[in-house]
Amino acid sequence: MIAFVSGPVAALAPDTAVIEVGGVGMAVSCAPNTLATLRIGQPAKLATSLVVREDSLTLYGFCDDDERQVFELLQTVSGVGPRLAQTMLAVHTPDALRLAVASGDEKALTAVPGIGKKGAQRLLLELKDRLGEPLGPGAGQGIGSPVGNSWNAQLHAALLGLGYATREADEAVAAVTPQAEAAAEPNVGVLLRAALQTLNRTR
Repeated sequence: MIAFVSGPVAALAPDTAVIEVGGVGMAVSCAPNTLATLRIGQPAKLATSLVVREDSLTLYGFCDDDERQVFELLQTVSGVGPRLAQTMLAVHTPDALRLAVASGDEKALTAVPGIGKKGAQRLLLELKDRLGEPLGPGAGQGIGSPVGNSWNAQLHAALLGLGYATREADEAVAAVTPQAEAAAEPNVGVLLRAALQTLNRTR
C-alpha cells in the first residue's frame, strides 16, 4: 500500500499529476479540485490509494487522508468503482457527502454524473452510519487553491477530464463566470461544483 507520494510536480494533465519521487515519475490520478492545488515544479504531498486490477495498477491521489478514506469507503458500495468514487469527491467534499448521507439527501447525490435515483438510494442505504458526522464547519464548501486569472482554463480542462464535451464545458464555464468574477480569488474546487450542478440541471 502506497500511503502517500511526496516530491516536485513534474507534469499536470486534466486527470493526472506526475510527482517525482526519488528520481521516478509517479502518475497519480486526481480529481480536478485536487489538481487545482498543484503547480509544476512546486513540491506536493498527496495521500494515495492504490487500486489493483487484473490488467492495471492505478494510483489515486487526494489532498488529505480524510478524502482518501472516504474514497475507499465509497467503493464498498455495490456498483461504485474508483472512477465514480473519484467523481463523487470532485463534486462534493467528504463533509458534504457525510451531510448528504446523514440527511438522506438524494438530490445531492444525483448531482454527481453517473449516479441516478436508484444509485443514490443504494448509497444512502449502504453508507448509513458508516461515513459518520461532518468533521467541521464548511461542509459542502470546495477545496483547491485560488488560481487567479487562470481559473477558467483550469475549470474548462477539469470538465473535459470528467468526460464532458467541449460545448458543455464552454457553457458551464460561462454559467459560473459571474460567480468567479464576484470572488476576490476564484477557487476552482468551488467553481467546479457549481459548474457540475448547472450541467446536471440541463441534462
